[in-house]
Amino acid sequence: MGDMTDTQTPFSFSLNATDGKARTGVIQTPRGDIRTPAFMPVGTAATVKAMMPESVRATGADILLGNTYHLMLRPTAERIAKLGGLHKFMNWDRPILTDSGGFQVMSLAGLRKLTEKGVTFKSHIDGSKHEITPERSMEIQELLGSDIVMCFDECPALPADRTRIAESMELSMRWAARSKAAFGDRPGHALFGIQQGGLEQDLRGQSAEALREIGFDGYAVGGLAVGEGQEAMFGCLDYAPDQLPVDKPRYLMGVGKPDDIVGAVARGIDMMDCVLPSRSGRTGQAFTRKGVVNIKNARHADDPRPLDEGCACPACSNYSRAYLHHVFRSHEMISGMLLTWHNLRYFQDIMDGMRGAIAAGTFEAWQKDFHDGRAQGDIDPL
Repeated sequence: MGDMTDTQTPFSFSLNATDGKARTGVIQTPRGDIRTPAFMPVGTAATVKAMMPESVRATGADILLGNTYHLMLRPTAERIAKLGGLHKFMNWDRPILTDSGGFQVMSLAGLRKLTEKGVTFKSHIDGSKHEITPERSMEIQELLGSDIVMCFDECPALPADRTRIAESMELSMRWAARSKAAFGDRPGHALFGIQQGGLEQDLRGQSAEALREIGFDGYAVGGLAVGEGQEAMFGCLDYAPDQLPVDKPRYLMGVGKPDDIVGAVARGIDMMDCVLPSRSGRTGQAFTRKGVVNIKNARHADDPRPLDEGCACPACSNYSRAYLHHVFRSHEMISGMLLTWHNLRYFQDIMDGMRGAIAAGTFEAWQKDFHDGRAQGDIDPL
């Protein structure tokens, strides 16, 4: 799909400012700029659940994530390609990052068999048999037409023993080389490598070295946010981003809660994604400047105040807590729509706040305000 890529900006990354280890900059792509640090809402099946694409854009998102595993099974990458590619299919004309399918094969697929060649697995939808190899993953992501393509890797569930983590990391590095070879030359599209190695600093270092040698447009820290807990994750992030090239974007996959995101940026991460804001929105959980609010609680039933008075989203500007409580308890569709919009906007407001603070050299003070505000807890009931 050489549609927009030949005449316009190639893929590039520029750092504008750093404050401690925190960085702010811009990833330029033919489909538009991505301001970093960036939070990517997840559009698993070619939709950010309960949101229209223009609403997602209105929250401040510059880029979305699509799931290769889900899309290859339904409606299939071949069908999406015939219909003009993923951007056209889902009506999002800005950058899209697709994951490689590796993580979902681990977490969702039925019986799976891992070999040097790749993974065969049974679909969680209908039990049909499929195979993903590094070559097939690159082919699927090319059919989808995503702007940022991820290497196909294997992600062991933590905790795992060191031998298993080392073997898995080495396999992922061999797959990274195969991914790069299969990706070929695609101007305007980027390929990111994925660092593995569990919580072992030396294995992470070996992985980073192998990836640098292959050479990528960006580098992800993979294999975290898989149940190891925040303390262990931060412990790893104290060194893992430093092992990756300074002049390329660093992407922490699958993170996270608001304080995970802030802590990751403080440790040198530029990009993140997570289903949390949208999934929580559908289950009545709202993230606010004063911590987490559970809208299903009876205390909100008569409350005329907004969910978060510091927020400019439609849920906070136009509706009361009482209304949001009512539509959630009544299982009305608008409940998931409004709370998802709010959560996505709050996450983007955090990113915007961090970008401004890093640029101004006031990131430490910004972090203190952020944590103090959330520690206050929700406003008192009426």
